[in-house]
Amino acid sequence: MTGVVDSDELVRRIQRARARAAHEERLWRARSAELERADPAEKGVADMHRLAYEAVLRVLDEILTPGRSDVRS
Repeated sequence: MTGVVDSDELVRRIQRARARAAHEERLWRARSAELERADPAEKGVADMHRLAYEAVLRVLDEILTPGRSDVRS
């Protein structure tokens, strides 16, 4: 990424990243639910991935709509 991007393009990129993070969070949430009884150790791994994507979502939400989410200091 060597070119300069305008603010509209930057917002579009952040929105795409947010949509991807939301998709991944849903996938890991479903995977965690599947593993709850089958493999508790792997469920923990799935939970870590889910929590990471939740954090990314919170950050991107705050960038796109400052003050909308409940951001804790």
